[in-house]
Parts: sequence; C-alpha cells; structure tokens
Amino acid sequence: MIGRRKWGQIYFSAKNKSVPIFLALAVAAAGYLIPATLPAAEGDVLLREEFTSLEAWRPLIFPKIERHSTYAIATNADQSEFWLKAESDRSASGIVWKKQYDVFAYPKLRWRWRVENVFQKGDATKKSGDDYPLRVYVIFQYDPATASAGKRLKYGFAKAVYGEYPPDSGLNYIWESRDNPAEFVVSPYTDSMMMFLKERGAARVGEWVDEEADVLADYRKAFGKDPPRSASLAVMSDADNTGEKAAAAIDWIEVAR
Repeated sequence: MIGRRKWGQIYFSAKNKSVPIFLALAVAAAGYLIPATLPAAEGDVLLREEFTSLEAWRPLIFPKIERHSTYAIATNADQSEFWLKAESDRSASGIVWKKQYDVFAYPKLRWRWRVENVFQKGDATKKSGDDYPLRVYVIFQYDPATASAGKRLKYGFAKAVYGEYPPDSGLNYIWESRDNPAEFVVSPYTDSMMMFLKERGAARVGEWVDEEADVLADYRKAFGKDPPRSASLAVMSDADNTGEKAAAAIDWIEVAR
C-alpha cells in the first residue's frame, strides 16, 4: 500500500509497519532507476545541459499528489537564450535526467538558477515547511554488493514489491526560504536525503545565481562515507506542504571533473 509524500518522503507498508523508502521512483514509473550510463567525456565537462529542449528528461509524478508542478522551455525574443521554467502551485512533481554518470570521475556539479519568490511557510527542518521554489537532486543508485545485511533485506523487499531497487541515497541542493545558517540539514522525512542550503531567504530573489558543488566532498561530509559510484540528476519545484506558489528557472546544469 503506497503512502503519501514525495521524494525522500514516500513510504511503503510491510506488515503494518511503515518503512521509509528514499525517492520512490520505482512507484512512479519503470525505468527511472536504471537509466543508460553516459560515456566518459574526452574533456573536463561530461554534461552541459542548456535546456533548449526537455528531450533528455522524464517527468516524475508522485502517487497521491494530485496537483503537479509544471516544467517548460522558455526563450528570449530572438531565441538566442533558453532556460527551464518551473512553476508550482500547491503542487509537487519533478523531472529526471534519463542517464547516469560516475560521480568519482565527475564530482563537480554547477548550475545557474533564479527564483521569483520564496515561501512564507518554508522551513527545511520541518515536514510542514519542506517545500522549495527550486531544488537540484543528485540521486545515487543502490548497490547490493556494498550494502549492509539490513539494507539488502529492506531493498530486496522493495524490489520484490515494485520490480526494481529504489535509489540508495541522495544530495538535495535547495533554495531555502528561511535564513537558516546551517550548511546542510537532514531531510525531515528520511536520513537517506541530505539537504544542502545553497541559497537562503529572499535577498537574491529575481537574480540569476551561479552555484557549484563538489558532490563527493558533500556526500562524505553529510554521510561520513563514500557514495555509490553511479548517480543521476533531477530538478523539482514543490509547494504542496506549504500550500503556496512559486516561479523559478534554471539556465544550465553542468557535470564536470
């Protein structure tokens, strides 16, 4: 029986005991968890997504969340520039990159984003405030060969139910609505998701802001160990917990050495 909530917040029931399963992509659609692996690049940049189309991305709709956020390609008058436009209205859904990559070979993640507002009720430390005008996920693939016995049992049950393993864990780079001084916080729904506060509050609302993250360093700092080698990306704008609205944009995303 599928419970409620979104990535990092979705539950399945086993013998009347709710067990958190991080990023229940297997519930959303088959094939999201094992996308094709992107070949190694000759240079330092593996991926440079300019958002001229959404061909490389798939929609992700969450069970029991009826209102969906929207994602579309926007452009200027002469079509010389493109960006991803994301809007949420008491809603939640995301888009998932179709491929995977090796985070040890390409640990750097860079992007440029902009939000038009933050949430009055937003708060990364509370379930009721776990909404963000924009967030960028790094999703790590589960590897049974390196998992503990308990984790293999839990994930084996999930695979038996849904036909595929859920992702192992993830980093969530967020635009937090409050001026929270923390570098990162544990998701209020699951300790498999660590949330890094890249921007805080409304000081830079309406501006394009460049961001950079060292995925390997952040994972080690947050979880105290190395991540699984294979990872993918996702983007989300959500407002279902706060019941508010947001408009945001991403100009580009880059994965590099």
